[in-house]
Amino acid sequence: MNQTRLNPQRLYFLDWIRIFAFCVLIFYHTGMYYVSWDWHVKSPFASDAIEPLMVLSSPWRLGLLFLISGAATAFMLQKWRVSTLLRQRSWRLLLPLIFGMFVIVPPQAYFEVVEKVAYQGGYAEFMRLYVSGYHGFCRGSDCLRLPTWNHLWFVAYLWAYTMLGGLLAWLLGARLGAISDALGRLLQGWRIVVLPVAVLAAARFALADSYPTTHALVDDWYSHAQYFFLFVLGALLATQAAYWRRVEALRWTSLALWLASWALIVCYWSIPEALAGTPAVQQWKPLMRTIYCLCQWAPILTVCGFGLRHLNFDSAKRRYLTEAVFPVYILHQTLIVSMAHWLKPVRLAPATEGLILIVLTFTISFGVFEVVRRIALLRPLFGLGPLTSQTSAYVAQAPAATAPDGHAPSHPGHQGSMATAGARSGHPAG
Repeated sequence: MNQTRLNPQRLYFLDWIRIFAFCVLIFYHTGMYYVSWDWHVKSPFASDAIEPLMVLSSPWRLGLLFLISGAATAFMLQKWRVSTLLRQRSWRLLLPLIFGMFVIVPPQAYFEVVEKVAYQGGYAEFMRLYVSGYHGFCRGSDCLRLPTWNHLWFVAYLWAYTMLGGLLAWLLGARLGAISDALGRLLQGWRIVVLPVAVLAAARFALADSYPTTHALVDDWYSHAQYFFLFVLGALLATQAAYWRRVEALRWTSLALWLASWALIVCYWSIPEALAGTPAVQQWKPLMRTIYCLCQWAPILTVCGFGLRHLNFDSAKRRYLTEAVFPVYILHQTLIVSMAHWLKPVRLAPATEGLILIVLTFTISFGVFEVVRRIALLRPLFGLGPLTSQTSAYVAQAPAATAPDGHAPSHPGHQGSMATAGARSGHPAG
């Protein structure tokens, strides 16, 4: 293996991390039902009890997925022409997005308006309003705009970033490799931590107040400043072997930085509202914003470092789960919202109910995937490739050894503010 560049077939740890991140997403969105933050439906037992645990992953999980997606895009550009990449990614992302918006996502919006504005109509009548672009479901000035992509906003953003990334790769040509090498050399020592945090902090100070998160693509400039930066960072660093070795060596330090920054954020956000606006507390806000950005980057370093150390191997399980995660991602939030709404009258204890939601979401999602992956007409609707003879053998027997396909989509379309808060990571803006 070249000491400067990594072989793309050896970055199996990124697939494992992506699988892990999507599993965490199911736990996180189940938790959104029980916390005080706004979401599509809410438990009658909602409180702030588990919010510190939610904050443990909310600042960084999506950024990690965009970084992995950027790395996957870089590897695909080594195999395909830019035009082929853009065409293939458009087919694999836009078709599931459109299908999801009009088949998978609508139950979420339906149960949301049933609970939040006491909508009395049936699902068929709601779907007539949904496809017509109805904007009349409002709580005061807070309106739900339909149709929506809810948790599938990630797919829309990933498609947009892939198109931009492909354009940049075409414009830069051979210079792209030189930029990648220069960045790999730059990010050494303290700069591995400080420089990405500085970029994230600059975006937060400049854009967070003026452009709060909407996940509506066209006006979400703070989100783009974070996520496109991490997407590009992943693309440029994907093949930098020395960089990844430094990340591995830094894993315990980055873990300590992650946990320390998380603890400080939880303490800061736990300050009573009556005190939060006082000058004594407000003077700490700039520092806490920077610490929040540290809590965005240090966990990514931690997960990648430990992942490279312990998960850089191939297996049949990795190949199976790599194919499964996108269909499971598409399905999971609709299952959580629907089952939470249906179980509400039963009044189960939150711990029992939450466990049931998690177990059923995993089992139903994987059950649907087992059906979808065997039916050629359904595979493209869930972001899977064609059902070839090799794929059929994979389904019927054991999966053949293949390199990672690089398909990395993961989390909350154009939607109004009533749904937007639920689609966010859920934490207050620091």
